[in-house]
Amino acid sequence: MLTVLKHQKNNVQVVVQNNAAKIILSGDVLECDSDNIVQQVQKFSAENLKSISFEAQTLEKWDSSLLVILYETLRVAQANGINVNMSDLPQNLQDLMKLAFADDRKPTHDDSQFSWLESLGKKIIDLWETISQVCKFLGKTTVSVGKFLSGQSIMRGVDFYSALNDCGPKALAIVSLISFLVGLILAFVGAVQLQTFGAQIYVASLVTIGMCRIMGAIMVGIIMAGRTGSSYAATIGTMQVNEELDALQTMGMPATDFLVLPRLLALVLAMPILTMLSDIMGMIGGAFIGVFMMQIPYQEYWKYAFDAFTLKNFLVGIFHGFCFGIIIALCGCYSGLHCGRNADSVGLATTKSVVCAIVWMIVVTGIITIICQELGL
Repeated sequence: MLTVLKHQKNNVQVVVQNNAAKIILSGDVLECDSDNIVQQVQKFSAENLKSISFEAQTLEKWDSSLLVILYETLRVAQANGINVNMSDLPQNLQDLMKLAFADDRKPTHDDSQFSWLESLGKKIIDLWETISQVCKFLGKTTVSVGKFLSGQSIMRGVDFYSALNDCGPKALAIVSLISFLVGLILAFVGAVQLQTFGAQIYVASLVTIGMCRIMGAIMVGIIMAGRTGSSYAATIGTMQVNEELDALQTMGMPATDFLVLPRLLALVLAMPILTMLSDIMGMIGGAFIGVFMMQIPYQEYWKYAFDAFTLKNFLVGIFHGFCFGIIIALCGCYSGLHCGRNADSVGLATTKSVVCAIVWMIVVTGIITIICQELGL
């Protein structure tokens, strides 16, 4: 049996012979009546069709209507167990169809069915994959920073200023409030012990050294990890869900240049400034306790505070803030870029970004403290 169906407008023929169908594409296939052709393929599929092949040596221009024909034909073939040969199609069409039918879902396994050795091996493999992803992300980010320094980055200025406004001026109020309260609490706790020795005047020195050297930077880091780092993860994660990251990749735009770099630079610039603000507000909070509750003369309190203030402690605190800015931005952006494709994954990525940033800030604080101790700083 030989059956020939021809689409009169767009040079698409369906030839059926001996339970085998051949779809012949020639010339320009534009604005094709895909529904009619797919219906014919479905009709023959119900009549014990065994195979479908394509002939496209003379295919020239085509649009999305051809993709609809190919996709629906393959879908019908899969549903009916029909063999499909796409080897004669242009390579770009073959790649699009493979991508359309690719299953990105990872198989789920019940860990309870594994032995302890298998579970250990699985965890080690997962850890290795995570380390590999982190190294690739850090490498791409380093390349983006290098391109920015050499003037070759595609980062938009408007993205940088928007990120800077979000993590700078908009964060002043919360940073000021929390730092004031931390300085107040630090002064109150120190005063309880120092009053025992009649040395409550040294509350000014305690608060100044504590806030300027480490506490100011840590409090700003925790605030910005919960406020800005989580925002980075949620924003980029939502872009992942909406397939906006796929669009950037399709257009050949590196996500690290377009999304990570402006956020990283903005937070690195804002964190030292916010750390200085935190130091000042913490000292004011300590002065509130010292002057109003411990009856220390105003001039005397600030004399001891300024005597305790040293450039060394101040720069150590600013360096902490600089490092924390890098950590928060990287953790937030990494969690967003490696987010899943559903709403639950966005929430999980947000949580991971905050936890990861705080943990690494504590680790880096310990490392910097040890280095400063060895260098006598």
